[in-house]
Amino acid sequence: MRERSALLKAVAVDNSLPISPVAVELWLRDIENPLRWIVRPLLQFVFAVLLHVTWALKRLPLPQFRAHGVLQWTICMFCRNFVSPEANQLILRHFATESNLLNFLRDNSNSKNIKPLELYPRQVDDMLRHTFVDHDQELFRMLHELGPWDHRRESAKATALDWTHWRNIDITDQGHRPRFTQVLDFETSHALFMCLFCLLLTRDEYRDAINGFNLDQSIAIRIGQLIGDPTLAEMAYNKYPHYMVGPWNLGQRFLMHGFFTEFLHERLQQFKTAT
Repeated sequence: MRERSALLKAVAVDNSLPISPVAVELWLRDIENPLRWIVRPLLQFVFAVLLHVTWALKRLPLPQFRAHGVLQWTICMFCRNFVSPEANQLILRHFATESNLLNFLRDNSNSKNIKPLELYPRQVDDMLRHTFVDHDQELFRMLHELGPWDHRRESAKATALDWTHWRNIDITDQGHRPRFTQVLDFETSHALFMCLFCLLLTRDEYRDAINGFNLDQSIAIRIGQLIGDPTLAEMAYNKYPHYMVGPWNLGQRFLMHGFFTEFLHERLQQFKTAT
């Protein structure tokens, strides 16, 4: 592997934003994938056009259909055979980090009867059960069942908060030797699957999934109040869930959702271990 550029060397050691060093290293290795700079721009353009066509067709007054099982089997097969080890681990980390954030809110609410999230896949094949559709729907369920947030609630010390369902991230994927076909980076892989998601979900499921990113700000407001850090909400790239958007700029919005989830998770992890 060639030497990293001056910028990437700086990013590798810059901890101004509390993001797990493991996630940073995975991302930098993903960025260094040559296909990200050669293949991705072309595929993103082609599939962005196709996505908007699919989106328009799904909005027509036609019978709706969905195929969750086919969708998830296809994703897992593709990840197992064609997606790079770094990208697969970033995907698996996202399940775990967001589950931890939502379980933290659940544990520190007045609704302990709410079912905690169990979406912690450790390897690609686990996503046959812990699916992307479940990932979205469990987010919506949790926030709905938590109900209105008490903005008068005072912050607490880490030792006074409940961390019952907070889990250490335990990813076992790529403990084996990667296949020679596993060459696609994170963003290229996402570009390839955008249209498939739109096609195999109902129009409302897909619309909700791509607008669920805007709940990042809501989650950050609640967590920020719990730990006494009101600046967290301003770090969210996706904001205002009341404003619903279409698939335009989806790739960047999706990626920034992943970055922010990693940021918020590491901020909480540091808060948890500080005392």
